[in-house]
Amino acid sequence: MSRAQRSAEELLRAIRVGLVGQEDLARGLLLALLANGHVLLEGVPGLAKTRAVRLLASACHASFKRIQFTPDLLPADIVGTRIYRRDTSEFEVRKGPVFAQIVLADEINRAAPKVQSALLEAMQERQVTLGDETHPLPQPFLVFATQNPIEQQGTYPLPEAQVDRFLMKLVIRHPSVEEERRIVRMVMDETDVPSIRPVIEARELLELQAEVRRVYVDDKLISYATNLVQATRDPARHELARHKTHISLGASPRASIALVQVARALAVLEGRGAVLPEDVKLVAPDVLRHRVLLTYHAEAEGVTADQIVKDILAIVPVK
Repeated sequence: MSRAQRSAEELLRAIRVGLVGQEDLARGLLLALLANGHVLLEGVPGLAKTRAVRLLASACHASFKRIQFTPDLLPADIVGTRIYRRDTSEFEVRKGPVFAQIVLADEINRAAPKVQSALLEAMQERQVTLGDETHPLPQPFLVFATQNPIEQQGTYPLPEAQVDRFLMKLVIRHPSVEEERRIVRMVMDETDVPSIRPVIEARELLELQAEVRRVYVDDKLISYATNLVQATRDPARHELARHKTHISLGASPRASIALVQVARALAVLEGRGAVLPEDVKLVAPDVLRHRVLLTYHAEAEGVTADQIVKDILAIVPVK
């Protein structure tokens, strides 16, 4: 067992101490952590999204900030601002909550577009400019943003270009009856999220991420990843003409890069030094679903992005 795999398994065990079920959520968060990418978490309230991210930050011994997005939030409330001090006649920089290693952007679609843009620019550039000075964000720097798929009133959907900046989109589903019973048993006497012992230091994450980048990826698998993404842009070319009227915009080349990055992280979790075709297939739904924009016809016919990705995976060969 490699050091990276051992560390990843220790992280998973630590998260499970305070999380019942939600195996896909825990595994998805860990993949994003290893691949050094931001994650969009979609699910109705009460599915332990915030709890899972807090547990992950504790297990990594990383600095953590939670930002509740609201309609009256300002960009300065996120990135910070400069304040003039009369006693020194100088401007003082007050950094915002984005200067944390793990940031939870709760209900990101409730803030105005200019606030969303401020966060998403920081996500992309990994630095913030206040006045004339540019301030690098801490390393590692990861944003986990949540959004509720049900409530649309008073929300501002993320623009396509900004959604593309999220490495993955994880869809959080309800627990089973047995899992829900165990959840009640675990949290009914809690006053706070359980504190867990860090299993690695935040700086060690950078070493794990470097190890992920050393995982071998064959040229055929890079071609496979790009063919999957191209099929979202030109489904008819891949014998998926029935989806031509369902897709208004396919995934960008950033999706091809993300497919390979996350597949590499999965290979590390599985204890391998090379990516397999199955790795790319397993991570494709989480990497592609938010990058396939649907038309009105798709919504009218009940066709989902997940269904389109599933059809693409079934027909595009590895060659």
